[in-house]
Amino acid sequence: MDEDTRYEAVRSRDARFDGEFFFAVETTGIYCRPSCPAVTPKRHNVRFYATAAAAQGSGFRACRRCRPDAVPGSADWNARADVVGRAMRLIGDGVVDREGVAGLAGRLGYSARQVQRQLTAELGAGPVALARAQRAHTARVLLQTTGLPVTEIAFASGFASVRQFNDTVREIYAATPSALRAVARTTRRAATPTAGIPLRLAHRGPYRSGAVFDLLESEAVPGVEEVSGAPGRRIYRRTLRLPHGTGIVAVQERPGTTRTTSGAHPGGWLDAHLHLTDPRDLTTAVGRLRRLLDLDADPYAVDERLGEDTRLAPLVAARPGLRSPGAADPEECAVRALVGRTEAARLVRRHGKTLDAPCGSLTHLFPEPAALSEAAGPLGTLATALADGAVRLDPGADRDEAQHALLALSGLDARTVAVIRARALGDPDVAPPGLDTPDTWRPWRSYAWQHLRTAGELESSWPSAGPVSTARSALCCSPPTRPAH
Repeated sequence: MDEDTRYEAVRSRDARFDGEFFFAVETTGIYCRPSCPAVTPKRHNVRFYATAAAAQGSGFRACRRCRPDAVPGSADWNARADVVGRAMRLIGDGVVDREGVAGLAGRLGYSARQVQRQLTAELGAGPVALARAQRAHTARVLLQTTGLPVTEIAFASGFASVRQFNDTVREIYAATPSALRAVARTTRRAATPTAGIPLRLAHRGPYRSGAVFDLLESEAVPGVEEVSGAPGRRIYRRTLRLPHGTGIVAVQERPGTTRTTSGAHPGGWLDAHLHLTDPRDLTTAVGRLRRLLDLDADPYAVDERLGEDTRLAPLVAARPGLRSPGAADPEECAVRALVGRTEAARLVRRHGKTLDAPCGSLTHLFPEPAALSEAAGPLGTLATALADGAVRLDPGADRDEAQHALLALSGLDARTVAVIRARALGDPDVAPPGLDTPDTWRPWRSYAWQHLRTAGELESSWPSAGPVSTARSALCCSPPTRPAH
């Protein structure tokens, strides 16, 4: 998009571009999302940025009305396989906060200087600035949704010092941390330790939550996952292994999306609650949950492309916004794709780590690869390769290299590797071997497959990430009834 086209999107308050770019107003010193409801500024006062971090680096603060830091991420970062896309996925997973820029560069196979140069040239901000913007957003969420002391929030958000935390919050939000918390208290109650952290997980455009929850319910592994409630009001819950501890997440199904008077879908959100043993894992947990639910997708681009195909057009029209779910834990997804549904449940019972504080039917974490490396046959081979790093499935992994490494392992056929690439690596353009997929479906073949599978036009033999579970149990924690993100 050129700048004139972007301005037209701002002028029409087009929510389709929220997260794809940001605009800043020189006369006010504020940056916004394209759909901001404020009065449209004059064209000569507007500047455009690819990321919130770039706008912040130019001295603009976040709009208090449209909260541009809470928009869905750009779909480009999930679709792109180049170093910029891989870097953005790793930054979103919190790698810079945990390992620094050197760790990020090492995972990408580039020098820190090269990574800095490429990100700055394309996005207007380097890895430190991008991570800083993410830390500020995490801090705001914790300030406005929990009762944690400000000092604890500073370090939980990834800041090196309380002073750095205070300066960043004042610069980005034009308010002190205490002022941000005070504003939240006038509109909602902060979460209690038993209620967890309430979140609103934003998405752009229509979202077919029913199809996503159907898939999650059919794959749920007892002890690790559960889906409860009636269709339309289901709650998906699962355990998470995180860098600093463990977590339990609950996400509520949100059927339907209201159209605007122009017929467009303005986007929406899914309500969620996170229970973390260490609040430093908030950013990572949210990022992994967004990948599982495919919340950063661009349904407009997907539906437009697939809707041009004669076979897919009626399916797209019937299910606009159908997503291609990913994985909360890519290594877990790979193991489950290999062993099948029943065996995955057995592995949890025999090798899964028991939670220190089980919550209802959620009692275990899925076994780490190292715990399965002594298994016989293909499972042991795959687990060993994952444990020693011969196969990398983290958000910054090179998808082609990962596929080649997986195919080199004994016992993994092309179909299993395809689902690992689509689900664990989040590749939007994967077709299972044996399916005739025309080039016109590119680069969204993973979504085309979901349409065909959901419509029942193909066998449901695409390897699933877990066994069917009909077990249902009541929530042991408060359901997400009052989200604040």
